[in-house]
Amino acid sequence: MHYNVTATLEIRRTMISLARLARRLACLFPAVLSLMLSARAAEWKFPCPENEIAHYTAYHIREPIHIDGRLDEPAWQRAPRSPRFVDIISGKPGLHDTRASVLWDDENLYVGYRVQEPFVHAKYTTNNSPIYYDNDVEIFIAGRDAYYEFEINGFNTTYEVLFVWQDAYDRGEFSGSPDFERSQLVPFNGVGFTTHPRGGRLGNFNWHFPGRKSAVFIDGTMNQDDDRDRGWSVELAFPWQGMTWLAKADHRALPPKDGDIWRMDFSRFNTYKEAPPVKDSGGWVWTRHAVWDSHVPECFAYIAFSTNDVSQAAQEKQ
Repeated sequence: MHYNVTATLEIRRTMISLARLARRLACLFPAVLSLMLSARAAEWKFPCPENEIAHYTAYHIREPIHIDGRLDEPAWQRAPRSPRFVDIISGKPGLHDTRASVLWDDENLYVGYRVQEPFVHAKYTTNNSPIYYDNDVEIFIAGRDAYYEFEINGFNTTYEVLFVWQDAYDRGEFSGSPDFERSQLVPFNGVGFTTHPRGGRLGNFNWHFPGRKSAVFIDGTMNQDDDRDRGWSVELAFPWQGMTWLAKADHRALPPKDGDIWRMDFSRFNTYKEAPPVKDSGGWVWTRHAVWDSHVPECFAYIAFSTNDVSQAAQEKQ
């Protein structure tokens, strides 16, 4: 075997130079990464830390769900459950356990809540009463230019609103719809986060989700404090075809395609708070907002839709 000594030496010099360059780049990388993260943090203009926002996979089902509030179908037993809800501001675990699950089929989005409550209370019995002053659970479903708010208490009394971002009202075809005549809309600028970069919203407080179903099961006795309750559960079905206004702006598929992602918020609000020195805001959520305001879609959980049957959920988790 013959070889060129000069060429071999040149190769060695080149390799040494490359190694030195690699060491220099390795030393620079942490600083560059830090600058990149700092720039990203400077761009993030919302109260919730971006790295805390929850991610969840919603699995498909092929068996019927009976909306009775009990969450006793096998699909609900297999569905992944959220972590225990945390305080909307501090992020500390709520006094009582609260968890949500999401399922879907080609007709509906299904949401279930399991709510631990030693003394189940509710007072509002007329729909669209201000049940945010009651003990309730809530879900927000966001599209690009609009989002939907739904609340429910232990009496199965509901409250719902569809909000349109004001900057999208004219360009997003909302202004031409009878559902969104300007005279029917109420200006809204958030609750605790009134400096949203996108500005204000217009709310239709008389809008009702077409075909929506809801049910509540009380594991105890309502408004009776001489015994101790286990809690209550909520079961919801939202037909995909009722989400047209949420899907319109970015032409989302209804029902979703495999891998599609929607932003949703899941919360619980209470008329009571844990005793001091615990700083309990009275609002508990799946993903904390770090401010007293549910109306920040950028803080909503990422819900990814899988066409895999929910029976595969446990296998994928392993």
